[in-house]
Amino acid sequence: MSAVSDRLPTFPWDKLEPYKKTAAAHPGGIVDLSVGTPVDPVPDLVQKALIDAADSPGYPTVWGTPALRDAITGWVGRRLGAREVTHRHVLPIVGSKELVAWLPTQLGLGPGDRVAYPRLAYPTYEVGARLARAEYEVYDDPTELDPAGLKLLWLNSPSNPTGRVLSKEELTRIVAWARSHGILIFSDECYLELGWEADPVSVLHPDVNGGSYDGLVAVHSLSKRSNLAGYRAAFLAGDPAVLAPLLEIRKHGGMMTPAPTQAAVVAALGDDTHVHEQRERYLARRTLLREALRSHGFRIEHSEASLYLWATRDESCWSTVAHLADLGILVAPGDFYGEAGEKFVRVALTATDERVRSAVERLA
Repeated sequence: MSAVSDRLPTFPWDKLEPYKKTAAAHPGGIVDLSVGTPVDPVPDLVQKALIDAADSPGYPTVWGTPALRDAITGWVGRRLGAREVTHRHVLPIVGSKELVAWLPTQLGLGPGDRVAYPRLAYPTYEVGARLARAEYEVYDDPTELDPAGLKLLWLNSPSNPTGRVLSKEELTRIVAWARSHGILIFSDECYLELGWEADPVSVLHPDVNGGSYDGLVAVHSLSKRSNLAGYRAAFLAGDPAVLAPLLEIRKHGGMMTPAPTQAAVVAALGDDTHVHEQRERYLARRTLLREALRSHGFRIEHSEASLYLWATRDESCWSTVAHLADLGILVAPGDFYGEAGEKFVRVALTATDERVRSAVERLA
């Protein structure tokens, strides 16, 4: 077991514990803007669907019920503009993080194979490569990478942590380059429905992929759009030639989305109203925090989408973390996401309205 754990970096969030204690000691209590975990209620219709499916004594299937696959294919067509998507083009997963962490292993990658991901990125992309003993590297523009041995290219738009959105033109260029070299693209699009100053586009859109899903898979999650982080509800959509073997592997591994969660996903994907309502909540919090941070001397970069503000005072991220912790506000240091983030902090919008107002008052 140690041989596996030894491949992994230090769990970054453990480094934040002393600052969390400082923030928690504030007379007004902690305002935790460090982790992007939803705080608002699960929509009533989703809760009802979960409860109605609670009597599920049998094993669920890895591929999901036909109703779930119908819901996913319908949403992919309606929301992403994807065409001719069938059940063969979709695969439920048990939350997106497990997929990211185990994908290189499930693809059969190993020593000598290369995995690439953005220079500022979700740390689990690296973890997945390490678990498979594959090589890994970061990029600013993936088309500048050496394609030799590059087996898996991660895209992330909107970005976690920066909120940057890749334009339709950028995506089209990257997809064409990857295809010309036989490189598989997995596009992490979990924040796609949270665009503020940009309209994020999926790699599944025909303007990007030319009407073909060859070599392309998109990753989507209901954690943020529907407040279902606790349900572990996510799915893949794209190339059937990639998804079919993943389905077989996951069947052998018992990676099954629980039956009540499957029913809840059907309800969530079939309703757009609760998504619009949740967007408005996040937009209001974003507006308040953005102005308060700017007034406090921060500069906000990118952040045109997603659930975070990428902020800097042009100092060490840990100095900024300490400064804000003294005000009772906890944020994530930018170097959690790569060396390029060493002077930034990530500020999450996932706090209650009351806690956001408290943070704004303290920053003032």
